[in-house]
Amino acid sequence: MTDISAKAVSQPGSSGSLLLTLMKARTFIALIAVILFFSLAVPSFLSTANLILMSKHVALNAFLAMGMTFVIITGGIDLSVGSIVGLCAMVAGFLVLNGIDLQIGYTVYFNVPEIIVITLIVGMLIGAINGLLITKLNVAPFIATLGTLYVARGAALLSSDGRTFPNLVGNPALGNTGFGYLGAGRILGLPVSVWLLIVVALAAAYLARYTPLGRHIFAVGGNERAARISGVRVNLVKMFVYMFSGFCAAIVGLIIASELMASHPATGESFELNAIAAAVLGGTSMSGGRGTIGGTIVGAFVIGILSDGLVMMGVSSFWQMVIKGLVIIVAVVVDQAQRKLQQRVTLMQMAKAG
Repeated sequence: MTDISAKAVSQPGSSGSLLLTLMKARTFIALIAVILFFSLAVPSFLSTANLILMSKHVALNAFLAMGMTFVIITGGIDLSVGSIVGLCAMVAGFLVLNGIDLQIGYTVYFNVPEIIVITLIVGMLIGAINGLLITKLNVAPFIATLGTLYVARGAALLSSDGRTFPNLVGNPALGNTGFGYLGAGRILGLPVSVWLLIVVALAAAYLARYTPLGRHIFAVGGNERAARISGVRVNLVKMFVYMFSGFCAAIVGLIIASELMASHPATGESFELNAIAAAVLGGTSMSGGRGTIGGTIVGAFVIGILSDGLVMMGVSSFWQMVIKGLVIIVAVVVDQAQRKLQQRVTLMQMAKAG
């Protein structure tokens, strides 16, 4: 790839710029390719029912991938998101079924909006713990989030002794009914989870592109030392991205529990792999400093469509893991090649200008 890129740049008229453009558009090319492939391979792939189902699956991947995108842009990684999904699902289920026993002969039951807020706070608190471990105790992001992965998963299992919280319909007398609407409801024909994704994605894209915090996130990932010298509050920026990642994971936990009307402590296992794959495939650089929310959403569509399409074709779940792993590897390799080619094109343009 390197030799080809070098030759492309050195040619008159420079086809290197064309190759660079194709690399930047790789996610859209991959999306079109998987849609065309599964449309031909599976007759019912483009049916309305299947498209709606896929949109719900894509939304789950996209929420996690958005949080992961901000984390990776700062040069970090969050391996705990899948476990946060499971723990937050269990928190929501516990609150619906049991409320909180105050140990004075009185139990507090919350309505659905309050349960959602409490669950989101739990997700952000776990993200804050990740941020504190990384910023205050100088623990490497990989190790810190690997630790919270086990802690959160263990807490989810302990909350019910490994059992499921079933039948989360609530009790009208307690005012906690309606939890199922979040996962099964529709607005204008689209699932509620898709509308939530649109709102959160627009807010995240605006933050990344038009706010000082967004610029600081990229600055930290581009050169943390330079960002610190220039006055960027690096620790607060890192705290924010990990809390946002926890927030997104909590949303996914709520949606899954609401859709199934049950909470299981194993919910969210290996979800972090899909999130990383979607972010990297969407153009987020694993070395930090580069990425877009829009690209990540497209990457989530690729991963979601790939997963559902392989299931519809009857491909083994084992092979699905192999294919997803290969997608991550290819995406990282192409990203590195794009970086090198971008540097060569930039140098050529500077030489011509000089």
